[in-house]
Amino acid sequence: MARPIKETPILFGSDARRFEQRMQNPPKVSSEKRKQIRMSYETVIKMMTN
Repeated sequence: MARPIKETPILFGSDARRFEQRMQNPPKVSSEKRKQIRMSYETVIKMMTN
């Protein structure tokens, strides 16, 4: 039987400020990395549909 899902913790102080800053300015992903991620995704989708 599945365990119940815990509540999402609330961030305070410097953790909250750091989280907000990262949400406003997400890290850049190179086009090569993006292409690799896309290829991996398509491979998994193909495996799931067959």
